[in-house]
Parts: sequence; C-alpha cells; structure tokens
Amino acid sequence: MTTSQSLYDGIRNLASGLSAIGPIDLGVNAAATGLVVLVGWGLAVGLRRVVRLGVRRLPGRATADKQVRGSRALRFSSALFNLLIALAVLMGACAIWGFDVAAWLSSGMGRELSQTVLRAGLVVVVAALALEAAGYLIHEAVERLVERSEDPRRAAQLNTFGPLLRGAAQGTIAIVAALMLLGDLGVRIGPLLAGAGVVGIAVGFGAQTVVRDLLTGMFLLVEDIVAVGDIARIGDSGGLVEAMTLRTIRLRDFDGTLHVVPYGEAQVVHNLTKTFSYYVFDLQVPYETDVDRALEVMSEVGAEMQDDPAYADRILEPIEVVGVDGLGDTGVRLKARVKTRPIQQWSIGREYNRRIKSAFEQAGINIALPHLKVVLPQAQARALERGMAPSR
Repeated sequence: MTTSQSLYDGIRNLASGLSAIGPIDLGVNAAATGLVVLVGWGLAVGLRRVVRLGVRRLPGRATADKQVRGSRALRFSSALFNLLIALAVLMGACAIWGFDVAAWLSSGMGRELSQTVLRAGLVVVVAALALEAAGYLIHEAVERLVERSEDPRRAAQLNTFGPLLRGAAQGTIAIVAALMLLGDLGVRIGPLLAGAGVVGIAVGFGAQTVVRDLLTGMFLLVEDIVAVGDIARIGDSGGLVEAMTLRTIRLRDFDGTLHVVPYGEAQVVHNLTKTFSYYVFDLQVPYETDVDRALEVMSEVGAEMQDDPAYADRILEPIEVVGVDGLGDTGVRLKARVKTRPIQQWSIGREYNRRIKSAFEQAGINIALPHLKVVLPQAQARALERGMAPSR
C-alpha cells in the first residue's frame, strides 16, 4: 500500500467514525478537547515562567553577553516545551475522538516518521546545548585569561581572538549537526561532501578577494599588528577598533561613524596606540618673544603635570622640549612631545594646552597671531596724509 492510499484510508476511517458519533457524544468530545487544549496552554505559560526564573540564575557575571545567552536560552526552551506540549495535546485530542495514535506510531509509516522526528529532534537539542556550552566556556576562559594578564597588550589580543575562536567552534558544531540531521533524514552525505568540495574549489578560484581578506586578517592577528581597543587609521578611515571578524576590521569614528574595512584593503595600517603613544605640541610665539623663557615655561608646565597625581600614571616620561622647530610667517615655532600610555595622549595633550595658555599669559608670552602689513606707494601715502590732516 502506498503512502497516499494509507492517508486516504485513514481520512475515510476518521470521517466514518465521526459520522457514527451522536450529538451528545460529539458535544462531550468537543468539551473534553477544549479542556485538554486549555490545560496545555496553562502548562505552557507556567513552564515559560519557570524557565525565565531559571535563566536569571544562569552561571556567570551580569554582563551583556549573559543577557544575550539568557534571552536565547529562554526562546529555545520555550519553543521546545511548546512543541512537546502541542504534541501531547494532539495525542490527547486524538484519543478523545477515538483515533489510536499509539497503534499508528508503532507500525508502518507512523513508526518510521516518529523515529525520524525523534532522532532529528535529539540532534537539534544536543547541537543547541553544545553551541551554548562552547560559547559560554570560551567566553569565560578568555575573560579569566584577560583578568590574569598583566600586560594590557596581551589582554587586547585575547579580546580579539576570543570572538573569532568562539565563532569557529560554533560554526564547526553547526556544520556537524547539519550533516547528522541530513543523514537522519535519509540524505546521502558522501556525495554531498564531494560536491561541496568541488563547489568550494570553484568558489575559491572565483572569490580570490575573500581568500585574500582571510589570509591578510590572519597575519594581522598573528603578528599583533592591531587588536580590539586600539585606535588605528586605514586609508582615509580611522577610529577605535571595535571588532575584528574573519574578513573585516570595524573602526568606530569619534562622531560615531562605523567604518567596515576588508582586510585586503588594509595594506598600510597606522596603529596610534600600540605599547605607548606620543602627543606632539607645535606652539607659535611672536618674533619679539624671549624664546628661552618660552621653552622654560613649557618644561615647567610638563613637570607640573607629571607631578600631578591625576596625570602622573598616564605620563611615561618627562616632556621632551625639542626647541625651535622653524621660523614661520607669523612667529617662531616651538616643538615638544610627551610620551603617554596608549590612548591617553589626547587627554594629556588637551590638559597641557589648557595649562600652557595660562602659563604663557602669566609669563607675558603671547601666542602668535596671523597679521597683514599693507605697504602703500609714496604718492598714495602723501595723498592719504593730506586727506587726514586737519583743516585750518
């Protein structure tokens, strides 16, 4: 007997059974079915509340990652329980209406279908648990290593590798689960893998840019050129390195703009905050200024900042006053620089600029301003003088 014939016979038997039920029995069965559905709905609501309470007690610190994991666990658990409750309600309703579900599931097509669904469901549940466990364990391991690391650079490198490692592990688990699921559904995996290999080679030849991005990104990570938390400039884009994926680096600009740059385009990377940083000062004073006194004031302000507890731990070395860097159109250019911890150069530079302005004002030193000198011909100058002379 074919599948269509079995379905046809089942529907015909169900229709004949329903036609043989009297009005009173029909009403009682309908009421009992509604009661079963109501009980199932109440059970689903109650289990959702229990799962929500359990999710709040998940291990780990109260972070954004924990909230994401909790929300994902709540959705998955609720969907699983709702599916099981729906199956139980369906079996109860079939029993009320005289349909022997157990006999159908234990023979023929019903047994094959039930076994396939059971295996597929088991694979999905185990894969979901494995995905969550892998993500949690890798995240916690990376966090502990970052806390124990005394080198900030090493901590930044670990924060960069953590998401990549987690994505690779979860991707591997998802691929294995998908292959097992296809095998349970009767799909032959061997030819599928062989075909995927051929397609992968063809895609590799056609997508050379993607391969170049992956290889370039791998070398950037291994050689520790840049890491999450650095401030870098790539081409015309620059900003805080917010994330590094398998093929792109994401820079968040000061105004909030997110620049997504493929690794293949990162031929020259300017890392502004690796190991240490410098802030360079270019100050201009008028030509009539006592240059030696101005340089002395610059050194004094730098020494005051280094002695200030609010800035002492950010400044690595005393300010280096280079001296006169050039003679410009508006004044004498004085150059200096200060060595700071990574990413601290801008805060130190802003505070130094504020203090040096006040110090110059107290010392009677002005900042050079652009000015324009107009030279008139002698005839025009005499005419102008005669016109401005008072009349007698």
